[in-house]
Amino acid sequence: MLTRTLIKVRGIVQGVGFRPFVYTLARKYNLRGRVSNDTAGVVIEVEGDPCVIERFLASILHSPPPFAHIDAVERRDNLLPVNFPDFRIDASTSTGLPQTSISPDIAMCSDCLNELFDPSDRRYRYPFINCTNCGPRFSIIEGIPFDRAQTTMRDFEMCRACRSEYENPSDRRFHAEPIACPDCGPELLLLDARGRAIPCSDPIAEARELICRGAIVAIKGLGGVHLSCNALDAAAVEGLRQRKFREGKPFAMMAKSVNEIAKYCYISPAEAELLSCSASPIVLLDRKPGAGIAQAVAPGVRTLGFMLPYTPVHHLLFEGLDLPLVMTSGNVSDEPICYENEDALERLRDIADYYLLNNRRIHMRTDDSVAAVRSGKTSSLRRSRGYAPMPIRTAFSFERQVLACGAELKNTFCIARGEYAYLSHHIGDLENVETLRSFTEGIEHIKRLFDLRPEVVAFDLHPEYLSTKYARKLALQDNALELVGVQHHHAHIASCLADNEAEGEVIGVAMDGLGFGSDGKLWGGEFFVADFRCAERIAHLDYIPMPGGAQAVREPWRMAAVYLHRAMGSEFLNLQLPFVESLDRKTWQYLRRMMDASLNCPETSSMGRLFDAVAALMNLRGSILYEAQAAIELETIAEGRITDGYEFEINCDGVIRAEPVICAVVDDLLDGRPAPEVSAGFHAAVAELILRIAIDARDGRGLNRVALSGGVFQNALLFELATLRLAEAGFEVLTHHRVPANDGGISLGQAAVANAR
Repeated sequence: MLTRTLIKVRGIVQGVGFRPFVYTLARKYNLRGRVSNDTAGVVIEVEGDPCVIERFLASILHSPPPFAHIDAVERRDNLLPVNFPDFRIDASTSTGLPQTSISPDIAMCSDCLNELFDPSDRRYRYPFINCTNCGPRFSIIEGIPFDRAQTTMRDFEMCRACRSEYENPSDRRFHAEPIACPDCGPELLLLDARGRAIPCSDPIAEARELICRGAIVAIKGLGGVHLSCNALDAAAVEGLRQRKFREGKPFAMMAKSVNEIAKYCYISPAEAELLSCSASPIVLLDRKPGAGIAQAVAPGVRTLGFMLPYTPVHHLLFEGLDLPLVMTSGNVSDEPICYENEDALERLRDIADYYLLNNRRIHMRTDDSVAAVRSGKTSSLRRSRGYAPMPIRTAFSFERQVLACGAELKNTFCIARGEYAYLSHHIGDLENVETLRSFTEGIEHIKRLFDLRPEVVAFDLHPEYLSTKYARKLALQDNALELVGVQHHHAHIASCLADNEAEGEVIGVAMDGLGFGSDGKLWGGEFFVADFRCAERIAHLDYIPMPGGAQAVREPWRMAAVYLHRAMGSEFLNLQLPFVESLDRKTWQYLRRMMDASLNCPETSSMGRLFDAVAALMNLRGSILYEAQAAIELETIAEGRITDGYEFEINCDGVIRAEPVICAVVDDLLDGRPAPEVSAGFHAAVAELILRIAIDARDGRGLNRVALSGGVFQNALLFELATLRLAEAGFEVLTHHRVPANDGGISLGQAAVANAR
């Protein structure tokens, strides 16, 4: 019996070889019909025996192309046959509401890598080689369906040979939209510091030689420009740090292979797999003692961030190069990454000695993603290139279209509908006009791609966040929009729930630097009983003043002095500790008067500020050069016997006093206990605090799930201590994997809360 079936496939099914896969499969099963892209995904019409069609559809669902991601399949069976003469691939159509997902940029595949270094291949050593299994996607797309005419590759007319491959369903490059070759594709440009072309036969080889001689070279990649130098050359790295005005924050590096990285870092099988995956993120790895990496690459930390080459340019750059290179974002600190040639030449003119650029336009800038392996599982620290804008599937459905604007730091935005949330690429800290422009342009791009018209806009409660002001501005422009303010730490817990495709109440632990509380104070050491709809605060760190407000974040010594004064009164000034002996008494007295007058001393319950205080008290760092530096260095030195010697005090109202811990730390330091052991003891005390409150909540509320969220849980030691103790006590522990625990995941939580309300 001959019958016709109409199949609509939604998801990441465009630009990943899905249509040729369907074409080949249909021919294998001797089915007739057609396949095409539309704005909703891929549409398949197939005629044949119903049993054969079932096997055909099962093969699509169970063995799709490697980078395809099927969200949903709709089908209509038993339609009247139209007697297709064969099976064919039709041109794309652009009707209907855009619903298809967009593939992220994909690291170079092994087939293209083999061709790149094959002298007999026509793309031999061509730095823009790609196919349907790799290359630029999100960074070049301007509209959907994902066809060449709707990407920046439309600037390059295909030659006859590329056109033949592009139109051949049996070819690996069938409808590979970024297809190119030396005869018709993008070209490299090597420029000097003044933007003048440097004549040379091999720009990449010349750039490699310049780097080896100590130069800083700006290299344009998939989603933007990197600044690169020899990671073993102390003078070059220090020069880059000074020119970039990046005083302490670690640089990322790239090396040609896992074996090369293993010279400098310990690598587990899970970490090797993460390094080598198609997303090719920067992976944080424990450094080996005596590794020859220049100290200025990652001062004061025990981890190094490495990634593998993920573009043809990178692979050619590392040809014969047995040393690691710094590959850091091409920007001045706190600005968005450069992605346009003219912008790079202008903004990086005081940083780069040379530029290795190209004439393939980037439409949407995307920073490198950052990840780590925690307790054997991947943990996202920054979700961007290689992952965004892949959808996050949720356990619930978004009843209305939601735009969530995210937080101020590590901003992402989120657009949600149906069962999926589309978390944006990393935007950065919304602290200047350039980053705000990147934020607004990103939102408009995604709205345009999907013809999205948000009905609900979610935002953080902090009135001064630029993302909050943006949300309110949208509401002024459109009275039909519903605004939903979401408390920062509730959003953290909701994000963790959504990340785990979970629902229902949990014991939520949200620990970070700062977040605006519902009482107008700055929270950050919070315990909740929470679900998507509401979060009941059941415990929190006691409020403590931050003298000078934001200055207390930049100068952790202030928090140490405040905690010491809280614990011991003015007698702390007599302690024979290096921190106290070096304290500027005059400045401290000035801060005392500020606190007495409640002048510019906002109160906080932040666990991040407590970590800062302990780090300063141990004389590790009195002021910081980048966010969380003091806490990171406190974690870095921790080692030795983990004890439960320090204990927080919890009163009947759930207010947690840290003064007993501060006093215990002081006693140990006065007794000469090694700083690494003191740090380890403090971490253990925080983990034990989490366990104690979780047990109390379980006893009182009957809950056995704990969700951990907030930037403090990027501390690997605390994360492992807390999750281990909770698991040993029988708790189900929810942690972040697909989205960051830090503020980069806030927008997902905002969207989930707004939907529930």
